[in-house]
Amino acid sequence: MEKQVINPWQWQDKRSYVQAVEIKQASGTLYCSGQTAIDADGQSSNADMKTQVIQALENLEKVISDAGYECSGIARLNVYTTSSAEFLDCFDVFQDWIAKHGIKQALTLLEVKSLFETLKIEFEATVVK
Repeated sequence: MEKQVINPWQWQDKRSYVQAVEIKQASGTLYCSGQTAIDADGQSSNADMKTQVIQALENLEKVISDAGYECSGIARLNVYTTSSAEFLDCFDVFQDWIAKHGIKQALTLLEVKSLFETLKIEFEATVVK
């Protein structure tokens, strides 16, 4: 796979995303359902935003890895949250996870009225290899 980042500006670098990603010669594409802070028994988390972000990212990483892909192959990441302010308060957790995996992804962040049950954050990814 060949992955090229398109960034006409540099300001987005501090926000841990890129303006566009071009993929050439991919050998596979994985479309992940939104991953949230639901445990292995299917219980939705009642925890605070930071705890839910950590668990949702762990769940996303597990889905990607179990499918035989790597997080570094994330080309597109959509973030849905019930509170942008709460998410931005723990944005460093998200940024550390992005940096740990060397991810360069196009990103959309949307604040929504609600998510399933008690959930506050959801990550939906497109991954290539």
